[in-house]
Amino acid sequence: MLIRMVALALVGLALAACSVRRPASADSRPAIPGLTTPPSNTVHASPAQPIVIGETFSINSSVMGEVRHINVLIPTIYGQKISAPMPVLYMLDGGLDEDFLHVAGLVQVLVSNGGMRPFMLVGIPNTARRRDMTGPTANAEDLKIAPVVGGSATFRRFIKEELMPAVAARYSTTQEAAIVGESLAGLFVVETLLQEPDLFTTYIAFDPSLWWADQDLLKSADARLSAAPVRPRSIFVASSNDPETLSLTSQFAAIVETRRIAGITIHYAPFLTETHATIYHPAALLAFRTMFAPTSPAK
Repeated sequence: MLIRMVALALVGLALAACSVRRPASADSRPAIPGLTTPPSNTVHASPAQPIVIGETFSINSSVMGEVRHINVLIPTIYGQKISAPMPVLYMLDGGLDEDFLHVAGLVQVLVSNGGMRPFMLVGIPNTARRRDMTGPTANAEDLKIAPVVGGSATFRRFIKEELMPAVAARYSTTQEAAIVGESLAGLFVVETLLQEPDLFTTYIAFDPSLWWADQDLLKSADARLSAAPVRPRSIFVASSNDPETLSLTSQFAAIVETRRIAGITIHYAPFLTETHATIYHPAALLAFRTMFAPTSPAK
């Protein structure tokens, strides 16, 4: 009996020693009151979902002979839908990998904080940018930039005859329409102002490529502006610190200001600290605040 009791005691001491030497594990941590299972170091996250900021639709264009995709932002005021019909801001270079996202963000924040009147943003992604944004040219250097150039008139027909009616049919809009573009897209904006001034109410061009076609638009601006548009029109032009662009844009602004044509108002803003690559966003901020200012002070 004594041997048995000693043996049991020795076994007990051995087991106790083993339990002391065993390293602590996650399962050996003290239980937390109120928890039925031990805490885990694994983070459980849901699958990623797309962030939706707008919508897109397509037009099978008979004018262009191709399918054109259109991106749309309908802004809200801090998440609250706007029930009233909105004017439309058409933007060139309107693809997701072009300028749509940063301009959409700018429109959304300015509408929410009262920096501009609510405008629906309609972005037009490119399929052949240098074809669509340029007018005819005989300049040998111009002809080198793309296999096909000089298609601006056809592209303008697409906007007028197909895109604008499609937008009006799909959304609640007013008769007010604006257009914005930079570089070659700015050239298209200026060309549209001079050739079809009643197509839009407001024209916004940043660093327009007025060198195109041996400066044809600049040279013909005075004559083309001789006739006032049917309805009042506003123009905003901005230039970066690129020497040629700065010179040509300031000359264009001076021509419009000198003509003082009834119904046309121009705003010119040189951005001397911005390059051609950086001008768009800061210029757009000023342009939207200036051209689309709220009719009453923001609260």
